[in-house]
Amino acid sequence: MTTTVGGLSTADAARRLAADGPNLLPQAHTVPRWRAFAAEFTHFFAVMLWVAAALAFVAGMPQLGVAVTIVVIINGVFAYVQEARAERAASKLRAMLPARVLVRRDGRAVGIPAAEVVQGDVVLLSAGDRIPGDVAFAVTESCTVDESMLSGESEPVPKKPGDEGFGGTFLVNGNAEAEVTATGVRTRLAAIASLTSAAHPPQSPLDVELRRVVRIISVVALTFGGVFFAVSLLAGTSWRDAFLFAIGVSVALIPEGLLPTVTLSLAMGAQRMAGRNALVRHLQAVETLGSTTFICTDKTGTLTQNRMSAVEVWTPEGAVTLSGSGYAPSASITGGADAVERARGLALAARAASRGRAVLHGDEWTAEGDPMEAALDVLARRLDREQAAPEVPVDARWPFDPARKRESVAAAGRLLLKGAPESVLPLCVAPADLSACAAALDDMARRGLRVLAVAERALPGTSGRDRAWPDDPGVLEQQLMLLGLVGLHDPPRASVAEALRATRTAGIKVAMLTGDHPTTAAAIAAEIGLLGPDRTVLEGKDLPEDEHLLGALLDRDGVVVSRVSPEQKLRVARALQLRGHVLAMTGDGVNDGPALQEADIGVAMGASGTDVAREAADLVLLDDDFATIVAAVEQGRATYANIRRFLTYHLTDNVAELTPFVVWALSGGSFPLALGVLQILFLDIGTDLLPALALGSERADKRAMQRPPERRHLMDTRLMVRVFAVLGPVEAVFEMAAFTLTLWLAGWRPGEGFPDVGILAAASGAAFTTVVLAQLANAFACRSESVPPWHLGWRTNPLMLRAVGVELLALLGFLLIVPVAEMLGHAPPTTAGLLVAMLSMPALLAADSWHKRVRRRRRVVPAAG
Repeated sequence: MTTTVGGLSTADAARRLAADGPNLLPQAHTVPRWRAFAAEFTHFFAVMLWVAAALAFVAGMPQLGVAVTIVVIINGVFAYVQEARAERAASKLRAMLPARVLVRRDGRAVGIPAAEVVQGDVVLLSAGDRIPGDVAFAVTESCTVDESMLSGESEPVPKKPGDEGFGGTFLVNGNAEAEVTATGVRTRLAAIASLTSAAHPPQSPLDVELRRVVRIISVVALTFGGVFFAVSLLAGTSWRDAFLFAIGVSVALIPEGLLPTVTLSLAMGAQRMAGRNALVRHLQAVETLGSTTFICTDKTGTLTQNRMSAVEVWTPEGAVTLSGSGYAPSASITGGADAVERARGLALAARAASRGRAVLHGDEWTAEGDPMEAALDVLARRLDREQAAPEVPVDARWPFDPARKRESVAAAGRLLLKGAPESVLPLCVAPADLSACAAALDDMARRGLRVLAVAERALPGTSGRDRAWPDDPGVLEQQLMLLGLVGLHDPPRASVAEALRATRTAGIKVAMLTGDHPTTAAAIAAEIGLLGPDRTVLEGKDLPEDEHLLGALLDRDGVVVSRVSPEQKLRVARALQLRGHVLAMTGDGVNDGPALQEADIGVAMGASGTDVAREAADLVLLDDDFATIVAAVEQGRATYANIRRFLTYHLTDNVAELTPFVVWALSGGSFPLALGVLQILFLDIGTDLLPALALGSERADKRAMQRPPERRHLMDTRLMVRVFAVLGPVEAVFEMAAFTLTLWLAGWRPGEGFPDVGILAAASGAAFTTVVLAQLANAFACRSESVPPWHLGWRTNPLMLRAVGVELLALLGFLLIVPVAEMLGHAPPTTAGLLVAMLSMPALLAADSWHKRVRRRRRVVPAAG
C-alpha cells in the first residue's frame, strides 16, 4: 500500500483503520471507582456522622449507632450513584461534540470523523484546526502552529515543508497539507505521561454559593446541637440523654444529600440542553447560563444561515446580477455581455484566492470549507458557459488573517487578491470611475450584502512553486488593478427575530460583534430587529481604549460593532464584566479563544467553528443558531430554580424535625419529645431523597423568560421567609398538634409526668406521619415559587408522582412493620392523630397558596409617589 499524491484510496484507508484501530487517545487518567466511592464516606459531613455513630456505641446506645451508620451508608451510596450518573451524562455529551477532519481520499477533499484518520492520510488544515495525529508537512502557506500544550512555549512555531507536526496542537495561521505519520496511542501526545494527570478546575460561582449554603447550615446544626446539650444538662437530663438530643438536632440539620442532588440536577439540565442542540462542556455552565445579562453575538452563521450566495457583481463595465438556488451551479444572469465577461474573470480570480468549494453529494450541492469561499466557487461556475470553470494552478498562497483582512495567491504569473474593500481598494490604482465604485459599494452594503473587493496585478520575473516567494505579501500587493466588487447574500435565520424578542422580554441585552462592513452589519441588524432605537453602530477602530468608557458606551441593547478584531472582542468582554454583567460571548475563529475564555459563558459554533474556539468554550451550538443560546439560557434558569426548589424542600423538613427539640427545651424537659433521633434519621432517608430528585427534574417555567435574570444568593430573604415563616411553621404546628391531641385524648395533661409508653408511641407515630404527609404536600408546593401546584397540573412531573408513591409505601413500612416501628419508638397513629396528619396536607398547600398570592399582589401594587 502506497500513498499517492491524491492521498489514500478509500479501500486503503479502510484496511489501515482495521489494522491500526481508530485514531483515539487512551482514556485520560480518572479517579478510580473505589476511591470515588470511598470519598463519599470520608467528606466533612460523613466524618461528623461517623463520629456521632462511634460516640453512640461508646455511650451504650447501639441502636442509635447502627441507625447513624445506616444513614451514612445510604447517603454515601446515593451520592456515589448520582455523581456516576452525572459523569456518564457528561461523557455522552462530550461524545456529541463534532470532531471532523478534511482529508484527501481518492484524489478529492472529503470530511471524515477524526477517529477515522489513518497513517498515510493527507490532511488539509486551515487556521484553527486541531492536527489529528503526528504529521509531516508537505505544503505550508504562512503556517504557524501552537505547540504550547507539548512544549510550554506560547509563541506559535512556523512550519515549512518537511517539518514535523504533532497531534493535539493547533494551526494558528495559514493553511497546510500534511501526511499523517502516527495516530492514536502511537502519537507523541499519547506518550507524554504527565498529561495523564487531570488538572483540577477552579471553583465555579455555583460551587462557591453551594459551599456557602452548606457552611451556614453546618454551623447552625453544630451550634444548635451544642446549645441543646447544655440545656439538657441544665434541665437535669443525664449526660447520656443530653448527648442523644445533641446528636439528634445536629443530624436533623446536616444537608448530607444536597451537593450530589445539585450535581445531578445540573447533569439533567445539560442533557436537556443537548436535546435542543446546545452542548455544555462544563456542567457548572448550566447554572451560569441562567444568570446571563448580556449576549455578544457574531452575525455570520449565528444570526444568519451561513449559506452565502453571490447575487451581484460590479465591474467598471457594469453590474451583473445572479439568482440561483443554494450552491447549485445553474442560475439566471442579468447584465451586458462585456460586464458578464469581466465578471467571469473576476470570479475566477476570487476563486483562485479561496480554498472553499461547492461539492456535489448525491443530488445536493453543499459547501466544503468556508461557505463564503464556496459561494465564490459557485459564482465562477455560474458565470462559466460550461459551468465547469477550470481551476487556476496556484504557485503560492498568503491566507486571510484578521489584521490584513484579505487573502492573495500567486497564479499563472499574476497576483490575485480578495478581501474587505477598505483593505483592498487603497492598494489599487484608482479606477476610471471611482465614484461609481463607491456608490456600488454603498448600495450593496445598505441592502445587507457582504461585499468583497477583488484585484490583480502582473508579477515580474518567473513564476512557479520553486520561486522564492516572500513570507510577507505586502511587497507584492502594490499597484493593483481593481477587477470589481462581489455582493454576497446570507439570509437571516427564520428563528432569530423571535429569539431576540425573547431575550428582551427576559431582560437580556444583545450586541452584534462582526467583522463585516458597518453599513452591512447595520442593515442586517435592522432587518432582524436587533438594532436598538438609538441605532448605535460602531467600528472596532473607534472603540475607546479606556475600559470604563468602553463599557459605558456598549452597555445598552442593540449595539452593533463592525470590523471588530479578536483583540477588541476581548476588551469588550472585560469592559462589560466591569459593569457587572454576566456575559455570554460567541466566537468561531482561531483568535476568539481568549475572548471566549474571558466571558462568563464562551459560546462556540459546532458546525462551522474552529477546534480552537470549541476547546475554549463552555457551550457549543451544534446548529450554530442564536435561538439555541436563548433556549440554553431558559434551561439554565430552570436549573437554578430547581436548586432553590429542593433547598426550600430540605429546609422546611429541618424546621419540622427541629421543633420537638425546641418545645422540649423550652419546657425544661417536662414536655415529651414528639420525635426521637432514630425517627429523624429515617425521615431524612424516607422524605428527602426521592422528592428532591423529582424537584431537580422540573421543566422550565413558562414564565422563566418573562422576567429579568436572577442575581441573588440561593438562600435569600424570599426563600428564608417562605421556609421559616410559612411552610416550616405550618408543618411544625400540625406535627405538634397531632402529637399533643393524641396524648390529650388519652387523658394526659401537661405537668402530669410522662404518659404511658403505648400512648406516647402512638402520639409519636402521629407526629412522624404528619411530617411525612406534610412533606409530600410540600414537594408539590415547592414545584413553583409563584404558582399553586393545581395550576401546574398534578401529572406534569411523572417523577414526582413516582417519588410520592414510594414515600407512602415507606411510611406504611415504618409504621406497620413491627420490628422497625419498635426500633423507631413509635406505633401507628390513632384515628384522631391520623386525621390531623392528613389535614396537614391541604393546610400546607393553602398556606403556600396564600403566601404566593400575597407576593403577587405586592408585585403589582404601584409604589407611592
